[in-house]
Amino acid sequence: MTTLLIYKSLHIFFMVAWFAGIFYLPRLFVYHAMTDNKDSQEMLKTMERKLLYFVTPFAVLTLVFGVLMIFEYGREWFKVSMWLHYKLILVIALYIYHGYCFKLLSDFKHDRNKRSDKFYRIINELPVLVLLAIIFLAVIKPLF
Repeated sequence: MTTLLIYKSLHIFFMVAWFAGIFYLPRLFVYHAMTDNKDSQEMLKTMERKLLYFVTPFAVLTLVFGVLMIFEYGREWFKVSMWLHYKLILVIALYIYHGYCFKLLSDFKHDRNKRSDKFYRIINELPVLVLLAIIFLAVIKPLF
């Protein structure tokens, strides 16, 4: 059981670190979409790039330790844990969101952003809602 608890602890740690970044990055996009000042835009480009590349390894390690936990629990447990299947669908959506952030980063980097600050405010809330659903699934483990 010790190995499982180590995997779980590291999974939670890296997930928290990853989410700190994906909660803040769209906020930087909001500020970037709102400004016409070239110096501010260049500073925001640097901040956005550094933040996304800083938290991406946390996303990878979250996945690694999540998969290790599944292996530790075993195939039979995985088969009957339907709550986990729903959680994994939401997790896949978060990884797609993370990838989409790279596209948005590229748009800002090449001055191709066509989205408003309102758009970025809305997508800033999406991972919050998905995280809430994931936490409820992981804690309550409903029987579907």
